[in-house]
Amino acid sequence: MSALRRKVIALSVASLVAGTLSACSSAPADPAPSADALAAALNSGDFSGIAFSNSDAAAAAATLDTAFGKLDDIKRTSTVNSVATDEQKQDGVTTATATIQTVWDVDETETDLSYQTQAVWQYDDEGKSWQLRFDPSILAPDMAEGDFLAARFEPGQRGNITDGEDKNIVTERPVINVGIDKTRATSDEWASSAKALAKLVDIDEDAFAAKVKAAGEKAWVQAIVLRDDATREVTDEQIAKIPGAVGQADQIPLAPTRSFARPLLGSVGEATAEIVEKSEGKIHAGDQVGLSGLQATYNDTLSGTSGVTISRYNAAKEAQSELFSSNPVDGKDVQLTLDQDLQKEADDLLQEAESNSAIVVIRPSDGAVLAASSGPVSSGLNTSMQGKYAPGSSFKVISALAMLRDGASASTKFDCKATTVIDGKTFKNFDGYPASALGKIPLSEAIAQSCNTVFVDEGEKIGGTKLAEAAAALGLTGEDGTGAGAVLGSVPTDSTGTEQAANMIGQGVVEASPLGMATVAASVQAKQTVSPKLVISPEPKAPETAKSKLTEEEASELATMMAAVVDHGTLKDLKGTGTGKIIGKSGTAEYDSERNAHAWAIAAQGDIAIAAFVEDGNGGAQTAGPLVKDMLKAAQ
Repeated sequence: MSALRRKVIALSVASLVAGTLSACSSAPADPAPSADALAAALNSGDFSGIAFSNSDAAAAAATLDTAFGKLDDIKRTSTVNSVATDEQKQDGVTTATATIQTVWDVDETETDLSYQTQAVWQYDDEGKSWQLRFDPSILAPDMAEGDFLAARFEPGQRGNITDGEDKNIVTERPVINVGIDKTRATSDEWASSAKALAKLVDIDEDAFAAKVKAAGEKAWVQAIVLRDDATREVTDEQIAKIPGAVGQADQIPLAPTRSFARPLLGSVGEATAEIVEKSEGKIHAGDQVGLSGLQATYNDTLSGTSGVTISRYNAAKEAQSELFSSNPVDGKDVQLTLDQDLQKEADDLLQEAESNSAIVVIRPSDGAVLAASSGPVSSGLNTSMQGKYAPGSSFKVISALAMLRDGASASTKFDCKATTVIDGKTFKNFDGYPASALGKIPLSEAIAQSCNTVFVDEGEKIGGTKLAEAAAALGLTGEDGTGAGAVLGSVPTDSTGTEQAANMIGQGVVEASPLGMATVAASVQAKQTVSPKLVISPEPKAPETAKSKLTEEEASELATMMAAVVDHGTLKDLKGTGTGKIIGKSGTAEYDSERNAHAWAIAAQGDIAIAAFVEDGNGGAQTAGPLVKDMLKAAQ
């Protein structure tokens, strides 16, 4: 950043310095090369190319390291402002003086720390060279031997994460920092107190005892941070009974509950060494930063800019003068489309899930993601928006669109066989498929009863390209526009043979996320291609428009077929839920030789579209269907 473009704090002092330059004639040579060499040495810390009158390269480097070592994270640049041979000799010696400009790029604002110092050389008539009179005041104003510069950082107020109505989701909430203050217990109590406290707050006893033992004699060692609300089970009285145990009141950014959209929102904590290193000076040890999820993705927005004070200290660590000070800049809020009531309902349904699972709710009219829950809470995985799985028969909505575009209609009849063979591989319907729905049935009934063989037999005729175009039209393979690093799905264009046949029933190599399948349901309900949105502000980059768009006529025909699924098909248990027509599709995707399967269900009613997913389920209708039903009730 150019110093000429910034507001600067300029300090000027005189410093005695010396450098070297070989003379080419009886008159002193130009001192400019010596000044340039000094500036380079100040920037690199390597003084080996400098000749001294009163010091040496190692001593100068050590003084520089002492003076600036605590500011290694802040970029600085020293340049020569001016240099000239002095008109008057000093004690009979010819001298030259340079003005050195040093600029510290303290933060990302336009304000930097900038100051000037002076360096002096004396001319060696015998050696015909300039020699540097080294002095610590070359480094910074009034700097003496043993002095150093250090920075103190004051973080800005972290921004909140808000919902679709701009109400706080993540904001500062009261907590209790629980730990051991070693000054409040005798040394022979440290181990027993550490284990007693660890047992009380349910953390590893031996690990915490070792942590307490390794800390200094006057250390405070944190065990855990507890929410200070109605959910707190550990009382102040229980903590106080343990020698040295202390609960300190504090506030940190938290969601309404521990489980609320946890994998999506992420967490805030003390910056790790890796985060500090990667930040290139923006983040410092002890800073609170986003460690995962949206808190990490939008950390720059939420955290703002820390205020910085840079002061000079003497060797006794006593502050001598303040060189620079800036005020902290508070972070900005990040607004999401989430509906807190629907998100909480989804979280509650999945909190104790036995395998990775997800519920996503989208508002079809504008693509807003109203809920994106991932379970179980303990997994920490953002399954709802980033999990990629075979979608099973829920994918038949996409295959049906490809067939409509190939000339079929909802009433076109196809042969639903008990089994069919493609290139030597046998495909069959799911166990328990109704015998009454075999034979010649309309496409709408193939969707309602989820006949595999109808779609498998159409695979070669449809081909990979048409199937991929249908997926794009229903929003499954669009570019992510959520601002949350989400994935939607993938459908290859080059599949053939048995792979293409399997793709038609959501097996093979097609993949979808729960967000992607909710988008499919939303597109049918909206009667146009939907692109899901989550982050409202700061506004993310808009996704590219789908190359293949869903028409209103296509959506209406798909909706008619999906309504039959609820009326008398695999999701008939949804019938009568809430007010208004429900459309839906269930799906089961076997993923190993033991026939373990993913369970899916998608549905839409009014301005709500839902996808539910369970990684290890007993069938889409049986496992995921009830989750969709509960969410439809919650949305009323």
